Amino acid sequence: MQLATLDWILIVSFFVIFLSIGFLVAKRSGKNTKEFFLSGQNMPWWLLGISMVATTFSADTPNLVTDIVRQNGIAGNWVWWAFLLTGMLTVFVYAKLWRRSKVLTDLEFYELRYSGKEASFLRGFRALYLGVFFNVMIMAAVCLAAIKIGGILFNLAPWECVVYASIITVLYSSIGGLRGVIFTDFLQFIIAMIGSIWAAYYIVNMPEIGGLNNLLTHENVADKLDFLPDFNDSKTLLTLLIIPIAVQWWSVWYPGAEPGGGGYIAQRMLSAKDEKNAIGATLLFNIAHYALRPWPWILIALASLVLYPELSDISSQFPNATLGHDLGYPAMLTKLPPGLLGLVVTSLIAAFMSTISTHLNWGSSYISLDFYKRFIKPEASEKELVNLGRVSTVVLMILAALFALVLESALSAFNILLQIGAGTGLIFILRWFWWRVNAYSEITGMVVSFVLALLFEFVDLGLESHEKLVLSVLLTTISWVTVTLITRPTDTKVLAKFYNSVTPYGKGWKPFKRQAEQENINLKNTHDNFTIDFASMLLGVVFVYTSLFGTGYLIYGNMLGAVVLISIAIVSAFFIFKLWKKK
Repeated sequence: MQLATLDWILIVSFFVIFLSIGFLVAKRSGKNTKEFFLSGQNMPWWLLGISMVATTFSADTPNLVTDIVRQNGIAGNWVWWAFLLTGMLTVFVYAKLWRRSKVLTDLEFYELRYSGKEASFLRGFRALYLGVFFNVMIMAAVCLAAIKIGGILFNLAPWECVVYASIITVLYSSIGGLRGVIFTDFLQFIIAMIGSIWAAYYIVNMPEIGGLNNLLTHENVADKLDFLPDFNDSKTLLTLLIIPIAVQWWSVWYPGAEPGGGGYIAQRMLSAKDEKNAIGATLLFNIAHYALRPWPWILIALASLVLYPELSDISSQFPNATLGHDLGYPAMLTKLPPGLLGLVVTSLIAAFMSTISTHLNWGSSYISLDFYKRFIKPEASEKELVNLGRVSTVVLMILAALFALVLESALSAFNILLQIGAGTGLIFILRWFWWRVNAYSEITGMVVSFVLALLFEFVDLGLESHEKLVLSVLLTTISWVTVTLITRPTDTKVLAKFYNSVTPYGKGWKPFKRQAEQENINLKNTHDNFTIDFASMLLGVVFVYTSLFGTGYLIYGNMLGAVVLISIAIVSAFFIFKLWKKK
């Protein structure tokens, strides 16, 4: 496939803009680690919220959604829609707690919350485990999307795709730090949204598709349109809806949807001006991530079922591509005309760069601050740490590119990450609410979940993927709770400092309060707003889901359903703001 001159002008122009932003903010970002990794902690909510959305607007996400829709229909998206629950929990419960902690990275939290050598070990180990191993896996999945898109659109070899896609991203990420990442995220999100919506409109109205009505009534598509799985199919209902809603959202650690917040989501919250901006940023992120973006991808995925109903249809036209249902998305993009193709390709490149740049900055912050400064060279200068962050950026990109060459599909990478994090999510939720959670709790959860993931991956036990997930959650949870109860609690003085800094709420702190009183340790008086916060969370969930499905009904032409759901969304938003004013 050949790009026209206009397409290349669009692509090159945005490359120049992205690099220019990196160079413009380079001097300020290079001042110190607070500037390089947290953009000075003075970012407004709207810029941070869009940055979070842009980061999750990855080049592999449309491929993942296409894979899901082609195999399991629209209802299959509950495997990630369910994470809205933890997203809204982060908005109304955890965002303000993270901002109060005043840490530079979410791993620094470990030595604020826990005590002893075990806390130091946990911080150092997870700096490498998350910052390198886990982070590289995530970026590799994103690079895999670049490989598949580049293979179909440009007939590039896998190594060519990752090299070309990475060079500019590494340049502006290493030069501009988080500030450069956030500013480019804003532009990249706009490009990505325009590209995906315009592409969906064009593809749906191609003669081969015949418009929206013909698409929705096509025999290959009609059985894929339900928002919920078939309730008469117990297995499908269990795997696509019940387990994600009942188990997955609170029990699984997944990048961008960490229970209790974490990773680059925590990094953005820590970069906010204050608590209100941290809350506003995460609220905007969850609304845009779940309610605003999915439908253009879904429509293109459905259209791919018309032109390429079987995998063999894709492979016959693209024999050199790595085969998988996720190829349906880039295959449809080959139908776009000059100009629009350039914009969409630019939007995919922008989505790729946004995700990779965030993960590079986030991972390098762990290496520089949580490992090198904390354990190797505590006296390291700010300039030295920033330079190490820049070098780490390059190394992480190289590792991710190499690992991407052995992955097969976005969905397989998604499932691997879910399995590795299964059972640890509850720890990240309860460590703010239950004083007895200690460093050994987290170490146990991390080790057991990882060992089980390896066991299930390499030993055939005759279990299906959802059974592996539930069993891993059960065994991991039993293990870490048992270890928590038989090991010594965190030092009282450390807990008191944490409590006075963050002022968490919950009955789980009452035994500690009594212990602190006996030891004459002063604790701040706190006003428990948990009821209001939890109600706000539930209303937020209702708002987003009704907005998502109300939009779907509009697309389907079901005006009554659309009016009812959007009305519920409006009422939910009204009560959210009413409750917010009470705090």
